[in-house]
Amino acid sequence: MARVLGVIGGSGIYEIAALENLQELRVETPYGPPSDSVLRGTLGTTTLLFLPRHGRGHRIPPHAINYRANVCALKKLGAEQIVSITAVGSMREEIRPGDVVVVDQYVDLTKRRQSTFFEDGIAAHVTLSDPVDPTLASAVAQAVERAGGTVRRGGSYVCIEGPQFSTRAESLIYRSWGVSVIGMTAMPEAKLAREAELPYATLALATDYDCWHETEDAVSVEAVIAVLQTNADLAKRAVIELARALPDPELSPSSRALEGAIISEPSAISEEVRARLGWLIDRYFPRGRR
Repeated sequence: MARVLGVIGGSGIYEIAALENLQELRVETPYGPPSDSVLRGTLGTTTLLFLPRHGRGHRIPPHAINYRANVCALKKLGAEQIVSITAVGSMREEIRPGDVVVVDQYVDLTKRRQSTFFEDGIAAHVTLSDPVDPTLASAVAQAVERAGGTVRRGGSYVCIEGPQFSTRAESLIYRSWGVSVIGMTAMPEAKLAREAELPYATLALATDYDCWHETEDAVSVEAVIAVLQTNADLAKRAVIELARALPDPELSPSSRALEGAIISEPSAISEEVRARLGWLIDRYFPRGRR
């Protein structure tokens, strides 16, 4: 069966050359424009929607990304699930630069990012205890292995605000929490994907040891870019492999995340809110019905 996969590319990943029938689409959302045009193409029977998180040319820093517009744009174009590709620092000795980590948890330390679609007249509380879809995560890990990468399955991703890297004291504190990797972009992306009823998984590319490691140099942009050049090629190969073996998104609880989560009374939801969120809530509250 044909599937539609949304891919959000991180540092060093701005296109996937293997796409056929390529189209560049500009998408309007109620939250403003996404980071860039969405590239739509096909990989076999899979339609792939590719969005560079930082924009082509890497012009948008992590704290300034319009996460709501990015997730909304992919959903409106028909994405059924999202794989997020992101560069991270390793917080464990055994996770070496060049390794891939398919995490299953997040710790959100961001401070000023819009992290929900539900505000101004409507309230919803989705379940986020397990923010990563396990079936999709397993498919991602297998795809990385087929692409020739070293994969670590499971672990926590601590997401900081950025754009600065951590202080050494912060890095040591995060390491004491037992997290696996550190990055700047998985949140609120994962939260918004859950609200949008899109199964979500992160393909985290380890580029460095942050600054906790006693015998390794502290993280720098130069060090990150050097590893990214290799990692980016691996990630692109993994996406091609994943497109050949995507799980059925309808089997994921994430595809029904809003079922029972919207607690506002239908009669209290204004037409303005219904229009703004129609792309998301028409399934549960069709416009024109109270």
